[in-house]
Amino acid sequence: MSHDSVKRLWHSFTMVHSEYQSLPMPQSWYFCDNEKDANECAQLVIQEKKRATCTSLWWFKKHNEPLPETGDINIVTNWKGQAKAIIRTTQTELIPYCEITASHAQLEGEGDQSLDYWRKVHWAYYNREMNPFEERATEDMVLVFESFELLWK
Repeated sequence: MSHDSVKRLWHSFTMVHSEYQSLPMPQSWYFCDNEKDANECAQLVIQEKKRATCTSLWWFKKHNEPLPETGDINIVTNWKGQAKAIIRTTQTELIPYCEITASHAQLEGEGDQSLDYWRKVHWAYYNREMNPFEERATEDMVLVFESFELLWK
């Protein structure tokens, strides 16, 4: 069950952008696996500093979830499920972990936006999500790098 703010944000968006009124309300979700990072990332989206996210292909397969596609619309929430922004996917790339560049890290907008920071926090994250399944991240594992634009906040 989604937070009431998700419905309110979608309603306010579609009142201004009538071309979206016929669409069903999009999925809502938060970034990361902890409250501090989820809330920080939502704030970075609102500030238009975070314009991408990078999930492991492993996660999509493990959870039987479809890959994001250009044009997908999602509602970003904070950790508590409170709606913060509406985003639209502009591009999806499948990239091995070892081929992520400084440009990718900068688009994600987290920390100091450096590739070193990106590698450190994402390596830890991928291993945390895989550990319960007794699996480990690898340098050549494929990632789903999703670029997006902010539509509404």
